[in-house]
Amino acid sequence: MAGLLLLGCWAGQSAQAQALQYGPFSLNAFAKYEGARTSNFNERLQLFNDATKQQQWADQLVPGTRFGTEPTNVWLFQPWLGVKFDLGGGFKASAMVSQRWRGGMGVPSTVDVPGFMYEENVAISHEDYGRLAVGKMVARGWSVADYPYGTSVGLANEWAQSGAGYGLLTKAIRYTSRPFDVFSGDLVLEATYDQGNTAFKIHKPRFWEFYAQYHNAGLVVDLIVQDTRNGNPQAWGHGPFTGLTPFPQDDAKIGGAGQGMAMVMARYDIDAHWQVSGGLRSNRWSGADAVITVAGPPAQWNNMFNVDWGGTRDGVANPGYSATSTDGFAALRYRRDKWSAWLAGQILGTASTANPSERGQSNWANFNTTGVQYDFGRGLSAYAGVGMVRYGRLGLSPMSMPTNSAFTGVDSRVARSGNWALVGLLYVL
Repeated sequence: MAGLLLLGCWAGQSAQAQALQYGPFSLNAFAKYEGARTSNFNERLQLFNDATKQQQWADQLVPGTRFGTEPTNVWLFQPWLGVKFDLGGGFKASAMVSQRWRGGMGVPSTVDVPGFMYEENVAISHEDYGRLAVGKMVARGWSVADYPYGTSVGLANEWAQSGAGYGLLTKAIRYTSRPFDVFSGDLVLEATYDQGNTAFKIHKPRFWEFYAQYHNAGLVVDLIVQDTRNGNPQAWGHGPFTGLTPFPQDDAKIGGAGQGMAMVMARYDIDAHWQVSGGLRSNRWSGADAVITVAGPPAQWNNMFNVDWGGTRDGVANPGYSATSTDGFAALRYRRDKWSAWLAGQILGTASTANPSERGQSNWANFNTTGVQYDFGRGLSAYAGVGMVRYGRLGLSPMSMPTNSAFTGVDSRVARSGNWALVGLLYVL
């Protein structure tokens, strides 16, 4: 099953030499602490701070609020507990449980995405027939974009957590093929289906993800396609796939929505020291009409997307409009002995939509990072870096961003650019 190892997660790859083993049980984990100073920073600019980017009242800012260079910090911790049994005849059974915790910025530590597990699944595999897994798991659209691509060059959040994809699956079934010999390399194919929140009977959620990875010597190519219906309308590639709202009783009050993305990423080892990588992603959203689900005051609304607030279309008030956009990144990485260094850039593009209101479709964002990392051995490393963000215009952030200050804390409504410097420690078990 050597080809299946190509699909391993960040901790899983490092853990081949580090994981704790006890009989059929294994424990992998990572812990990270990062401190930074960021210019043009203020995450409490909104008059209604809990409002989401898609809600019109989120556009209102607190008059006279100051922003400037501020210190920030974050820590993450995630363990993976696995068990595996040899059933004979080439078959193996396994199970995995994993959760991530986060803290920092004076906020008490909490589960990374409250209410959702990262992994809670069982699987059966055979070296000739592939692997079948059922349960909670991470989507490749987030996990592969996060590692090895974004994380290795300081763009983990900017690349993996943007766009029209989903990252956490709750009721999924996944089949991964055995490796096929194609053009002297290994090709692994995979399909994942998630039924989301089954309490929705009218607008039933549906998630499909298709993944292909080709590996030949120093070249790796990853192709990921997601096609979904009636999940939570969003532009947060890390977000969970569930239903149109958190409340199934809204089913008959709202309309349907869909979104999807297609992404190709590749990395190539030029020699033992130099590696180039890059990716291109196409995003698609159907849009979602804004609907009051519980009359107020205060009123409770659905999860809307790309709304023409105050407008009408075909007799529908506050209609949501479809949109498409394209994002990309490129990076150069150098490795020698215990040192590595990188230079990377990313663009979140403008969107094409018929929405007559400005909801971020005219904006773009450019992120650039450079940094170094030193490996102390035994799973411990330290890193430092600098970066910058530049927006195309003042106003709502690009449609691929989940919030107006996502990833950096630099809000596109009050500053066209910002920069940061950071240091961090990483331990991988």
